[in-house]
Amino acid sequence: MLTDTTCGEALPAREHLPATTAGTPVLDVTIPVFNEERDLAPCVERLHDHLSRTFPYGFRITIADNASTDRTPQVAAELDARLPEVRSCRLEEKGRGRALHAVWSHSDAPVLAYMDVDLSTGLNALLPLVAPLISGHSDLAIGSRLARSSRVVRGPKREFVSRAYNMILKSSLSARFSDAQCGFKAVRADVAARLLPMVEDTGWFFDTEMLVLAERAGLRIHEVPVDWVDDPDSRVHIARTAVEDLKGVWRVGRALAKGALPLDRLSRPLADDPRQGAAGAPGRLARQLAGFCLVGALSTLVYLLLYSLFRTHLGAQAANAAALLVSAVANTAANRRVTFGVRGRGRAVRHQLQGLVVFAVGLALTSGSLAALDAATGSPPHTTELAVLVAANLAATVLRFLLLRAWVFPEQRASSPTSGDRTAR
Repeated sequence: MLTDTTCGEALPAREHLPATTAGTPVLDVTIPVFNEERDLAPCVERLHDHLSRTFPYGFRITIADNASTDRTPQVAAELDARLPEVRSCRLEEKGRGRALHAVWSHSDAPVLAYMDVDLSTGLNALLPLVAPLISGHSDLAIGSRLARSSRVVRGPKREFVSRAYNMILKSSLSARFSDAQCGFKAVRADVAARLLPMVEDTGWFFDTEMLVLAERAGLRIHEVPVDWVDDPDSRVHIARTAVEDLKGVWRVGRALAKGALPLDRLSRPLADDPRQGAAGAPGRLARQLAGFCLVGALSTLVYLLLYSLFRTHLGAQAANAAALLVSAVANTAANRRVTFGVRGRGRAVRHQLQGLVVFAVGLALTSGSLAALDAATGSPPHTTELAVLVAANLAATVLRFLLLRAWVFPEQRASSPTSGDRTAR
């Protein structure tokens, strides 16, 4: 795969684009076309009229002709000459991805978008699509026909193909975006400059590859529900495109598994807001993990000692519950002070109650493990019980840390640097 990039450093923090940039459009909308002599003019005129009336920034519409053999180049040239915000360019090779790569790589606009020439997507979604990129909130934006509030008119065959394709992406590449194939996307130019050299596909899989790499690099992808009316005169060959897409899924998945892509060049700072103390956040997480591991190791020892003590007088389930309960109270108190730095008595009772809920999760895991062991072996030896409980506690430990950090002590993730705020909790 292509891995050359012009810069080796990570991306800077996102910023709001300037309200006015003299002589430079903020948005460049690319329309890739191949033999569209009939639909090109009315579609470009409609898009131009919409942007002129509703878009508050400067814009450009770029017609990217993919080696058309009809009058499409002449129509594009006429629109270029007649409308000042429209320009046309000619590529001698076909491929939507090739056209977008060529136009976006040479555009001077800070926000780059594209849409299909049939304008199947309602244009009212265009400003919501690019607004998060202009404001600095997101890195890429996509239209989604699969969002709950989207209104879509298309046949059952295309509906099935689209949903099946996105299901393949979720299961094979762990994609979280909902609609890879919608011809309605935008990207910030600084992101495109780093991302495009890594995208190898030049055809229909270009969109998917770009989104998968961006998502794996931790970039923020904004999704916009759209109104969509399918074009009955679509030129897309579904079977051939599906085969090429599956080949692309295999290629990208293999490259990601091998670590062959320098995705660190696409990373953003952890927090763009300087008030969040982004530089200190990784260190704070490391300290929390170290404190949690220390408390967890001591708690496990206490739990095993208590279990062995209670087991001489109680059954396995009762001894497990009693040992977990006592160690859970001590564990919550220790994590409150050592791991998350919460001092004072404020909200201590609430923290303990929440800690008991976390304890219940651990109880369910360990009790379930004991029940499964009893069902499998009948009367297991004490050493086997201890081994099973240690394994179950390791699984419960990971979940316990996540619950403590995200639910019991969430304030610490955006804590104030003053000790007075910690005491007041």
